Amino acid sequence: MRVGVYAALGITQGILVMVSSFTLAMGNIGAARKLHYALLDNKFHTPQSFFDTTPIGRVINRFSKDIYVIDEALPSTVLMFLGTFFSSLSTMIVIVASTPIFAVVIAPLTFIYVFVQRFYVATSRQLKRLESVTRSPIYSHFSETVTGSSVIRAYGRRDAFVLMSDVKVDDNQKSYYPGIVANRWLGVRIEFIGNCIVLFAALFAVIGKDNLNPGLVGLSVSYALLVTMSLNWMVRMTSDLESNIVAVERVKEYSETKTEAPWEVEDKKPSPDWPSQGKVEFLDYSVRYREGLDLVLKNLTLSVVGGEKIGIVGRTGAGKSSMTLCLFRLLEAAGGEITIDGVKISEIGLHDLRSKLTIIPQEPVLFSGSLRMNLDPFEKYNDGEVWKALELSHLNKFVSNQPAKLELECSEGGENLSVGQRQLVCLARALLRKTRILILDEATAAIDLETDDLIQSTIRTQFEDCTVFTIAHRLNTIMDYTRVLVLDKGQVAEFDTPSKLLSKRGIFYGMAKDAGLTQ
Repeated sequence: MRVGVYAALGITQGILVMVSSFTLAMGNIGAARKLHYALLDNKFHTPQSFFDTTPIGRVINRFSKDIYVIDEALPSTVLMFLGTFFSSLSTMIVIVASTPIFAVVIAPLTFIYVFVQRFYVATSRQLKRLESVTRSPIYSHFSETVTGSSVIRAYGRRDAFVLMSDVKVDDNQKSYYPGIVANRWLGVRIEFIGNCIVLFAALFAVIGKDNLNPGLVGLSVSYALLVTMSLNWMVRMTSDLESNIVAVERVKEYSETKTEAPWEVEDKKPSPDWPSQGKVEFLDYSVRYREGLDLVLKNLTLSVVGGEKIGIVGRTGAGKSSMTLCLFRLLEAAGGEITIDGVKISEIGLHDLRSKLTIIPQEPVLFSGSLRMNLDPFEKYNDGEVWKALELSHLNKFVSNQPAKLELECSEGGENLSVGQRQLVCLARALLRKTRILILDEATAAIDLETDDLIQSTIRTQFEDCTVFTIAHRLNTIMDYTRVLVLDKGQVAEFDTPSKLLSKRGIFYGMAKDAGLTQ
């Protein structure tokens, strides 16, 4: 019967351990998944201003080290903490059951233990937080070094960057090493408390030897010998739990940052054929990059009829690129309104707006993958349409000579293509989309004059009925445009046909004279 009871207890323990482990594992996976999803979802909705002011190393740190801690370190820490807590508790119960007088010393030992634990955990938590904070600059510096390696070598700055990396690692070690020292400090004090428990358990057993069962005394002392390790691990796990929970705090911090407007607003969806005309109006429009900064566009009021070609010129910092950012709502209005075909863009979803605009940016952006994927990522067009876009962007000869044709593999950032070719890929992408509004942000700045002329002629013929905004790098490209907008300090300085602006002999005339386009 006794063997049967023992077997039943063993089976029950096995089932309970399995249930508890399974429950903890599923809970940990579910919590980690929710935290990661919340972080990822928030970062996809985060405004551009966040990435302008936050070093990329911090974001990488959240997605790498902190998510690793939540996935790997926290579950095992929770499991170990619960195991050591119940192990220490059961040890105390066994000792008190066998030598009841031992209960007298539990209170002072518990007080010492809690004091040491709180002192250590508070210190350890702050050291862990400092260690996490000083790790981000290492990632940022490494990322910047890899990106600018060619420039670093060209200027012979390798040693300076290695030294900078060493300094950042040293700063990180200043908080990492004291964490290890604090751990040793804790070890000494926990060993002392454990030895006190063994001492009093043995002492009380000897004092009350006449009234005690030898078997129970042996059980009590043997349990007391094991308690040191349990207590040590328990305080370590408490500390690790508090230290590692900082990762959850950091992930939640970046999961709750301010987000952009919603991607889609169901009750404000524009019609599928919007914009049909491409009429753009700025009504007393003002914008700033971030709260607390000066306005970059001030009370801008202008109207552009559908199909007009507008050249935007001005000195550096006049607000040319800011205008294009406002059209895509990468910057939200500080005052005023922009309407496209009578629809206020601030009221519709960001996807509904951005899918109807096309931009050829100043710095061409390509992704790792095939050329076809870069041209048509959502696979909306057939091969004939893709080849037609390549022909119009003067890339068909280059692509035809490649063995892989449209499946030509583009490396990260399109590094295996020249800057000019990348710009032509962006033009081909725009030709495929063929939206009613096209924005060129100094798109031909990195291209030779001959290719620039080809691109301009393509834009004039293929986007003839579209509204085109061109931030001009070379004034000769916009001399035949419908109108030219001259910006100065975020305000409209001049807005008229090129010929009229030249005859007025104002800012545009001065710029044209500097470029050698007029006498």
